[in-house]
Amino acid sequence: MKSHSLRASMKSVLTLLFVTSMVIVAGNTAFSQKLKAEEVVAKHLESVGTAEQRAAIKNRIAVGTVVVTFRSPNTGTAPGRFVMASEGEKHLMGMMFDGVPNYPQEKVGYDGKNVSVSYVRPGKRSTLGDLFAQYSSMVSQGLVGGSISAAWPLYHIENSKAKLEYAGMKKAGDKQAHVLKYLKGGTDLEVSFYFDAETFQHIRTEYTRTIAAQQGGVSSPSQSANQRDQAINSSARQRESRYRIVEDFGDFRKEGDLTLPHKYKILVEVTLPGGSYKADWEAILSQFGFNQDIDPKSFDVEAN
Repeated sequence: MKSHSLRASMKSVLTLLFVTSMVIVAGNTAFSQKLKAEEVVAKHLESVGTAEQRAAIKNRIAVGTVVVTFRSPNTGTAPGRFVMASEGEKHLMGMMFDGVPNYPQEKVGYDGKNVSVSYVRPGKRSTLGDLFAQYSSMVSQGLVGGSISAAWPLYHIENSKAKLEYAGMKKAGDKQAHVLKYLKGGTDLEVSFYFDAETFQHIRTEYTRTIAAQQGGVSSPSQSANQRDQAINSSARQRESRYRIVEDFGDFRKEGDLTLPHKYKILVEVTLPGGSYKADWEAILSQFGFNQDIDPKSFDVEAN
């Protein structure tokens, strides 16, 4: 009897292990399955809301708090206030830091025609502001702010000239994600969107650019051997320039009929031959408003 019970127990355990392994394999297969870009976009849009629910929202305002953390070459933190407003293709993001003389604000806007970026003092922008100004298509094409913003290009992909290419699966933090490459003219940045493999919520946008090191010239016949050696050594010491901007999105919850992120983080890493820069801005969004009266002039930050 004991032998029979033991065999029955072992059989049950083996059956359970077999079933569990099949579930794991099925799950891994589902995660690793190659999807078409349009399938990922469709599932992503469904994760935000139905087509009717999305269409009913003409504009959005999100407000909350933000903390900036400077990590290199200088260090420090500062709390502030955060706002993001959008209507159609128009977009505004603002951060205000009271009591920080060297860094009072960060504002960027697109009024449908031009991108405007604020100054931290007369004639001087921050590193983040310089990047927004240099790579203004991030703003004019509605990429900044992801699905928080009504300008997010995937909301109106049928009217966009952008091309999306499925790039497999990668990790975004501790989550597996489907990755789409965003291909559109007007920028030197490589842009990738990350979508949670389970929910298809947009959890990351990554922008990168690498500029090869400038090679020193040694072509002048008038150069001495010593001068040529110095030029070669100087060239060898040159480093490539690397730019990396990451937007991370989390804490997805319902606001009205839409499911939107309530955590938003921007990370900037710049590596240049003369040094490096690293900082991040982490916002917690506590209030959302929809279909409000927004002054069109608000989207031109230089006019405010």
